[in-house]
Amino acid sequence: MTSFRSRLFVLLLGGIALFSLGFLSDAAYTQKELRQPEIVRESWHDVSPPLRDIKPLRRHSGPPEEHEIRLLHPPRGITQPADPVRQTSALASVATTNGANFDGVAANGSAPPDTSGAAGATQYVEWVNTEFAVYDKATHNLVLGPVAGNTLWSGFGGSCETNNDGDIIAIYDKLNSRWVMSQLSVSGGPPFYQCVAVSQTSDATGKFNRYQFQQPGFNDYPKLGVWPDAYYATYNMFDNAGLFFQGARLCAMDSAAMRAGNTATQQCFQLSTSFGGVLPSDLDGATPPPAGEPAFFLNFNSSTLNSLNLWKFHVDFANSGNTTLTGPTALSVASFAEACGGGTCIAQSGTTQKLDTLADRLMYRLAYRNFGDHESLVVNHSVTAGTVAGIRWYEIQNPGTNPAIFQQGTFAPDSNHRWMGSIAMDKSGDIAVGYSVSSSTLHPAIRYTGRVPSDPLGMMESETSIIEGPGSQTGGLSRWGDYSSMSVDPSDDCTFWYATEYQPANGSFNWHTRIASFKFSGCGGPPTPDFSVSASPSSQTVVQGSGTSYSVSVAALNGFSGTVTLNASGLPAGAGASFSPSNSVNTSGSVTMNVTTSTTTTPGTYTITVQGTSGSTSHSATVQLVINSLNPPNFSISASPSSQTVTRPNSTSYTVTVTAVNGFSGSVSFSVSGLPSRSTASFNPTSVTGSGTSTLTISTRSRTTTGTRTLTITGTSGSLTHSTTVSLTVK
Repeated sequence: MTSFRSRLFVLLLGGIALFSLGFLSDAAYTQKELRQPEIVRESWHDVSPPLRDIKPLRRHSGPPEEHEIRLLHPPRGITQPADPVRQTSALASVATTNGANFDGVAANGSAPPDTSGAAGATQYVEWVNTEFAVYDKATHNLVLGPVAGNTLWSGFGGSCETNNDGDIIAIYDKLNSRWVMSQLSVSGGPPFYQCVAVSQTSDATGKFNRYQFQQPGFNDYPKLGVWPDAYYATYNMFDNAGLFFQGARLCAMDSAAMRAGNTATQQCFQLSTSFGGVLPSDLDGATPPPAGEPAFFLNFNSSTLNSLNLWKFHVDFANSGNTTLTGPTALSVASFAEACGGGTCIAQSGTTQKLDTLADRLMYRLAYRNFGDHESLVVNHSVTAGTVAGIRWYEIQNPGTNPAIFQQGTFAPDSNHRWMGSIAMDKSGDIAVGYSVSSSTLHPAIRYTGRVPSDPLGMMESETSIIEGPGSQTGGLSRWGDYSSMSVDPSDDCTFWYATEYQPANGSFNWHTRIASFKFSGCGGPPTPDFSVSASPSSQTVVQGSGTSYSVSVAALNGFSGTVTLNASGLPAGAGASFSPSNSVNTSGSVTMNVTTSTTTTPGTYTITVQGTSGSTSHSATVQLVINSLNPPNFSISASPSSQTVTRPNSTSYTVTVTAVNGFSGSVSFSVSGLPSRSTASFNPTSVTGSGTSTLTISTRSRTTTGTRTLTITGTSGSLTHSTTVSLTVK
């Protein structure tokens, strides 16, 4: 799950330390709104050559290794009364048409894979802990790889290039047609980092903008979600030794800056040890959330096991004082017990080796979709269903306004265990969940189930098999992944893609992964006339009082012939936008969006949303506007007295004064030149922030050169440098 370890005692030690720490009750966390996020700047960033042109870094070699696991709490008992929402009757076979079904990346000396994958415009990317590969969606042929995961950071430098530590996520930003790839870097730490790469196009073999964010501790189990205003991430934070749980950490990365290849910041909130295993919402479909809606975060109540915790994260990269995290709001659900008590009990055929469930947390992803008349989140986790593990799933509607559990159920229709699920919803409201299936008479298999809106609430249809595993996992290895991956194809918004692991034969480090696609027969129907909106360039920079322009294009899809009306939002006070020659486009075409600012417009970086509306259909694109100050912050420097005389070997001093100009609040450091030989100088303090003073002390010795000299005192803050001079006479 995190860095590779070849010794299992690390796992045991971490577990013991965590168990002794314990958890606060959820009720102990009373802070409902956090208003001062931590702002983390990336260590550095750059742009890669085309990935296809990079020499792959070495794949894993050496003895087999196991990723260590960190439970969020001690394993609990596994018995409970009957699950109140367990599905006990079978519906008809799931109404889907199967598509792709092929082997993905296979084992290369480590376990488990922690399979992550997503469908893009023309490609499917699958990433396991050690390496990733790019496939053509139509032919299923390899386009790139498998290559070591840190190949993405080849030439980047630092630990992101050196380490290949896993805990990987590969997702597709559907609003901007970009790949977002991430893994942690913890070997040799502290410091610990999150490495994030964002593609410049929809081609996963092309160039990537690469980033490295330093974390304040061991950033275990990172998860990512795409939202219009940011890429959101969650971590289970541990201390620098990786032993003591510190609580969940929720972060927002400046996605607009990252897509543009600019310097990016990350704003984060640290929760208490009451909360772990938090997931960020991840957008599916082409319809964004309502303008300005915060991102959602979810976990389940680890004390009462009868509710979900919902947070709302609003980020403002221009003014972090406006960034807020509100919650948690408790959403009551049917009571449950974690499968295997959160630990290990999954039986397999032909072996006494049991598999773990990672049932102490929700399973990735927290998939979001906006249907226009309502919003939905779907998520799942593994629970105890009688004597077996089952898939508990939820649909939460209208999380931004009046969050409520619309439906829930536990899919456990027979005596087999089902766990390690991943869930999503297509544009017609059909839900699909993929998972692993196993029992004492069944090798671990890969199957999926689903439902359509006309099915009874809380009910899934009878499952379909992707592959029935030929083997079981043996050799004392209980780990069976930390997550699997269900995504929705952005090309039709109907086709589901699912990837997870299976065993081709009995063994420990010989797993394979399987990639499969399927589609509900009723999804979409005849192609619906539609349109798309795009804007370029992605970013423009102006000074206060000046203007700039962007090109906005509307493209007709599936025979669309309506009129699209355009508007812009997200502009700061004192700025405006107009469209030329008109704010409407008939069928398809391009217009110019002119943006103006005033001399009072607050400097900063703003995300402008350009929305096109035709009847009830609406699509949008985002661009970045960077406003620099007409009178940028600066400082001046002076020193007094203007001259001093000292008799060697004594000392003398000057007072150096920094005065802030135009709201300057940076840190100014000092240096001095022109000193006579055999003398020294020191500043106290060595720097000042904003306005302030420092004492410059000149110390002479018995052989210091005598005479009068001019000393130059320099203050430096970033690219700003100012100097002043004083006279020194040594007798």
